[in-house]
Amino acid sequence: MFTISDSVHINAPIDRVFLLSTNIELVQQTLGLKPIEGKTSGMIVGGDRLLWAGWKFGFPQMHESLITKYERPNYFQDTMGRGRFQRFQHDHHFTEIGGQTLLHDKVRFTMPYGWAGSLVAQAVMVPHISKLLRRRMHLLRKIAESGEWREYLPDDAL
Repeated sequence: MFTISDSVHINAPIDRVFLLSTNIELVQQTLGLKPIEGKTSGMIVGGDRLLWAGWKFGFPQMHESLITKYERPNYFQDTMGRGRFQRFQHDHHFTEIGGQTLLHDKVRFTMPYGWAGSLVAQAVMVPHISKLLRRRMHLLRKIAESGEWREYLPDDAL
């Protein structure tokens, strides 16, 4: 199993950061896939299912995300229902520290095809997922710390 962790401090309230993290349009900006089935816009909540589709590394991709845990504003988890990984789980942790938010993400995954899948994971997937995670965190920080967050959250969300 491979594990990738990353954290960022965001100068914004925890609820704002949490809700932005659940915004499908923002996820789509960093993931490079499009939601085509299940919940396809707005903010996810516990029990939601999204089917993402697009192209990665020159191959068509499908990835089904199930929101398996949802504890606003501190934690949510998405777990792969079906897709290219053997197993994929992404934990999103939020901690309020003096009016700011610490966002800590942890991704755990395994690849099919035994040792060959492990080689692909180490050489390709770990760097790729690390880059996506970092890009997502920078985007969330940029939006949450500016007035831009209002474009992604409905007035009654907070």
